[in-house]
Amino acid sequence: LQNGHTDLQQKIPGVILFPNLNERQLRRAKDKQDGEKFLWIGQEYLKRNSDKKWENFFVKEALEQEQIQSLRALFTQEVIVPPSLTVCKAPERNLDASITDFLLDYDQEKALKTDLDLSVDGTSLANDFRLSLVNGVAGSGKTLILLYRLRLLNELFPDKQILVLTHNRPLIRDMEARYFRLAGKLSDNIQWFTFQKWCQHHWPEEPTWVDPLRIGERKKLIRSIQQRFLPGNWISVDMFQSELDWVKDQAIIELKDYMNADRKGRGFSLTQAQRQQVFAAIEKYDQALIRKQRTDWATIPLQINQFILDGRLNPPLYDVILVDEAQFFAPVWFEIVQALVKPQTGHLFLAADPTQGFLRQGISWKSLGLEVRGRSHHLKHSYRTTLEILHFATLFYRQRVPSGASEAEILAPDLFNMPSGVMPVLLSLTSSQDEITRVVSEIAALIQQGTPRNDVLVLHANGKGVNNLIKAIDRHLGRGAALNPKFSHPGNYIRVTTVNAGTGLEAPIVFLVGLRQLFEEEQSLRLSDEDREALILTNTRKIYMAVTRAGQRLVFTYVGKIPNILKSILTSTQDRPPLLATSEKHVNLSQTGDKNGIPRLGNQSA
Repeated sequence: LQNGHTDLQQKIPGVILFPNLNERQLRRAKDKQDGEKFLWIGQEYLKRNSDKKWENFFVKEALEQEQIQSLRALFTQEVIVPPSLTVCKAPERNLDASITDFLLDYDQEKALKTDLDLSVDGTSLANDFRLSLVNGVAGSGKTLILLYRLRLLNELFPDKQILVLTHNRPLIRDMEARYFRLAGKLSDNIQWFTFQKWCQHHWPEEPTWVDPLRIGERKKLIRSIQQRFLPGNWISVDMFQSELDWVKDQAIIELKDYMNADRKGRGFSLTQAQRQQVFAAIEKYDQALIRKQRTDWATIPLQINQFILDGRLNPPLYDVILVDEAQFFAPVWFEIVQALVKPQTGHLFLAADPTQGFLRQGISWKSLGLEVRGRSHHLKHSYRTTLEILHFATLFYRQRVPSGASEAEILAPDLFNMPSGVMPVLLSLTSSQDEITRVVSEIAALIQQGTPRNDVLVLHANGKGVNNLIKAIDRHLGRGAALNPKFSHPGNYIRVTTVNAGTGLEAPIVFLVGLRQLFEEEQSLRLSDEDREALILTNTRKIYMAVTRAGQRLVFTYVGKIPNILKSILTSTQDRPPLLATSEKHVNLSQTGDKNGIPRLGNQSA
């Protein structure tokens, strides 16, 4: 053992094995050596039928938890998590200064190291390639495991071609930056892409790439198609857009396939006659795109998949593909991903949260052609956030999910040994301008107290609010103080982005702004009961995801009358004061945990 671990040296004996020396020879050799630093063991102890007991060399007293962690850090350094890769504050521990404060737990380490060998000798493969899945609650370390696995694979197989995919730009940039901090360098054999960017990058020379419609342009076209070809109130613009996207995600091209498709989990029902009308409207939409000589991001994966099937695109094949936030990958995306894995020798690694994406719509991995039985790991312990924040998120989810929705949709977290912290804070405000002013004021106070800018993440319900917040923060703190991570690489700035783009991001302090828009949408008189129920479910999942981005402190803002569900959850916790802030006094956001301001971390894990 290294110097500085005398407590371990006393409890764990050092042993030298001499399998070819008997006891007499061992004593003669040992007489010529000084000191008793190590135990010498000869061939008698190594004989299969020896009456000598190995237990005699070990003390009866068990190691303390911190000593076990020190031992793990010494002998399995690949499980050490640098504090810079976590959003938790390091607990005060009586450990050697050279040992990090955070280690992967045993479940995380198992998921990290299982099936790392890329050879296939004597192995029965699923789908003609190796497959591994990590399912986990928010904050359980899925992305961290993916990055650690990537580092190990790259060290073991430096010549293998590796592709890392996810669904949004802020996350892929954040992952690449975190990998650089972890490995110390970026390797040429590792490619980093959002799935849509990969499609654009590998678009064939013919036909020529066409810029997709912007969000506003697309919404306008969808509305015009809905009003013209789907008159009446039986399907709204949002419902039609959702169905259009779903049809493309399922790679449904023919009417007969749509008529027979299982729409379980869609949130609203359609008769056979209505299906025919909807499919005809989708065809009109596609024809309008052709006339405009445009496309959209929902259609691009469908086109790429067809190019591959037709032989117009021969995509590169990868030895390893790692997919983060895999629950957001559409079925047609997975068809393409599977086509990119090298047959027989390739490896596909998926990290997913079953609370979100298609996994909560009744779609299974098996239905996507991925057999994950016996190849999956389930992580139920969250290390990102505190007990109070995760408890709030879970209560909010369960109370808001409409009756009849499956309880299995949320993976129940293990709350044992979670760090204790502070309840979320709700700031009640009277106008949208006041909301922006208050958030900027709170952030400025944090920065003045010494909080690093990149410790603050602001999630707004809409893009316009994001832009307004960035401008307001820049006016107060200087140009470049706040940026949208969708368009900027990670750096020392306050991250401000939409709730939709926040998936996979994390920060010690999170502001959740513009919630009134989500709640007001649900009260629209234009919504049918089915439409309203589907929207409530969607918004609930959005807010659950946003809440669990926070590592230590969570602040809501709300303009107008506060919804009863928020008020009741935040004020009903026993032994805690109501956390509804209505005055102009700043919230003490520097308070992050126990009485010392430091959250207690169970198992010393990240």
